[in-house]
Amino acid sequence: MAQQPASEGDDQSVAKSSNALPQHPNSEWDFRSIAELSEGLRSRKISASELLDHSISRIEALDPHLNAIVVRDFDRAKETAKAVDAVLARGEPPRPLLGIPVTVKEPFNMAGLPTTWGFPQFRDFVPSQDSLLVERLRKAGAVIIGKTNIPPGLGDFQSYNEIYGTTNNPWDVSRTPGGSSGGCAASLAAGFQALSIGTDIGGSIRMPAHFTGIYGHKPTLGLVPLRGYNAPPASSSPGHGDLGVAGPMARHALDLDLALDVIAGPDEEWEARAYRLALPRPRHNRLRDFRVFVIDTHPLIPTDTAVRLAIGNLAGQLEKSGIKVGRTSASLPDLSASGRLYMKLLDAARSIRLKPDNFTAAQQMAASLSNDDDRLGAERTRGSVMSHREWLSVNAMRQRLRMQWRAFFDEWDVVIYPAAAVPAFPHDHSEPLEARSLEVDGKLFPYLDACFIWADPASTCGLPATAAPIGQSPAGLPIGVQIIGPYLEDRTPIAFAGHLEREFGGFVPPF
Repeated sequence: MAQQPASEGDDQSVAKSSNALPQHPNSEWDFRSIAELSEGLRSRKISASELLDHSISRIEALDPHLNAIVVRDFDRAKETAKAVDAVLARGEPPRPLLGIPVTVKEPFNMAGLPTTWGFPQFRDFVPSQDSLLVERLRKAGAVIIGKTNIPPGLGDFQSYNEIYGTTNNPWDVSRTPGGSSGGCAASLAAGFQALSIGTDIGGSIRMPAHFTGIYGHKPTLGLVPLRGYNAPPASSSPGHGDLGVAGPMARHALDLDLALDVIAGPDEEWEARAYRLALPRPRHNRLRDFRVFVIDTHPLIPTDTAVRLAIGNLAGQLEKSGIKVGRTSASLPDLSASGRLYMKLLDAARSIRLKPDNFTAAQQMAASLSNDDDRLGAERTRGSVMSHREWLSVNAMRQRLRMQWRAFFDEWDVVIYPAAAVPAFPHDHSEPLEARSLEVDGKLFPYLDACFIWADPASTCGLPATAAPIGQSPAGLPIGVQIIGPYLEDRTPIAFAGHLEREFGGFVPPF
């Protein structure tokens, strides 16, 4: 299924051949799963040092055309790989990521490497301590080869900044791999490494996965601690916000589950003295037992024909397999109300970064809005200047939505939902972002509205969501979906994605 075109018409089509990466030979190791690579290392078919050398050679050949891994740590990675080979030679008990090449998104602190968040003023900030997530990767035996590109402040659906430049999509270098975890997605799709760790507050794992044909998982809110992820100079603050999460990205669905076990769980310094993580097993072990609810568009923003048809094709395949598939439910929360609520919460969470002059301007703009102005941009403006009293009222609405989703998931196991309105779109770095448009089936919509809306409801209510590839557009661009699951039942959408991969196909290399 993943290799089939989704439709016969795509207004965004371009001649892919003129924008493809140069031909480069693929080896047997380029697109393997973590389990397959681990087996190769244990059986001595390849050493950790050889696997790393292979990754570096591929990066040096192809990344000049992609610009995905922008902070490289090859020397320390080589030392780690040598140490892994010694561990393997001694026959020590295996660790989940032993010898596996891995990258992390640029904002995760790594001792001795810059953490800039894409802001020129932080160009020279070099933390002295790894983030907690990086510590956990190292403890699991990962060979961390570097950090991947982002937009400034993670504030765009493309990945480019003044420090590191623009990251291109390996399927078509004239297009974006998405943002803000676009460097993670592009490097995985190109076969540079087996795992990358991204973050997501507005679809920043899910949209890049969809744009590049890989898998990504937005965990339940709070599942993965974010110590060492804060913007400089607060480089080691604990905790998390009320929307943002960190999660794994990979080329194979079950690699997400393995990686989640490594990075999830209470912060040892702040929380582990009180509780331990015990995620429930997937709701079902067989694909045919899942109850699947399908949503192919949004009441406020439509989806492109290619995206709708790909989702329809998937739904049809599931129904033919005897799976319960639904499209209407009295218990489904109001997506329009939820989307508007999300816009308020999103810009409330992001407002801390507003400079005083910009905050004052936002206050004036919010005061000028009429009470009946329910445009998504208006809701974001209101959210950016909310008082704490107003935020508490909005948060109470969110709690009611969470209860509605809890009741909904008594009836259904997973929701198939668009990861974005369109396949990967051409680079557009015009300023300001608010003036950009996104074309959906020939009609223009505000860029931020059309991109942000798909993060709801999973981001709003802290639900887990797994992005999975399901097809290609007529232009040969990947199309994915997000599989939304019940609160704290992260293994359910990941397992469902794994079933889809086995039954219908999954990642397809871009070249």
